Amino acid sequence: MDPLIKSAKEGDHLAFAMLFKENYPFLVKYLMKITMNPDMAEELAQETMAKCIQKIHLYNGQSKFSTWLISIATNAYIDQCRKQKRENKWKGQEEVYRKLKWHFESRNEEWNDALEALGKLPVDVRVPIVLKHYYGYSYDEIGAWMKISSGTVKSRVHNGILAVRRELKLGEETEGRHTRQRTTK
Repeated sequence: MDPLIKSAKEGDHLAFAMLFKENYPFLVKYLMKITMNPDMAEELAQETMAKCIQKIHLYNGQSKFSTWLISIATNAYIDQCRKQKRENKWKGQEEVYRKLKWHFESRNEEWNDALEALGKLPVDVRVPIVLKHYYGYSYDEIGAWMKISSGTVKSRVHNGILAVRRELKLGEETEGRHTRQRTTK
């Protein structure tokens, strides 16, 4: 086990601060991709690190520390989504997309289009896609975190990617149609 993690488990606050400093940026970037909301990503990253402090004694070293943090963060996000759904507070999606696009202004247009298409997917589809294709986790790992079968994860990833592709092609077809109309008139 990493000596820094071992020290943090023994109550060394400096060791935990160093772990926090090393892992926080990675965690926020991951959460940005699954939440599609910069404010929520920051909030969940802080919540994840707080849970990490409380539960570091449970970390057994069988997986990478960052993987352990991602599992905590993913569960925190899923819990928050369930809570929001119960409270029916899904308002202002346009504001969320505007904020997210602002954060990714330095990216190219294709990335923004893909990100917007990904953002239109339900949470239970978007999270497995990001975990599988961006972070490289297995269907079994994702299924364990989300408490669903690996077959369900595979199906959601497959169907979600098809939906993103359809969304991206719709934009191209519409653009092509407008171009053809202008040239035929």
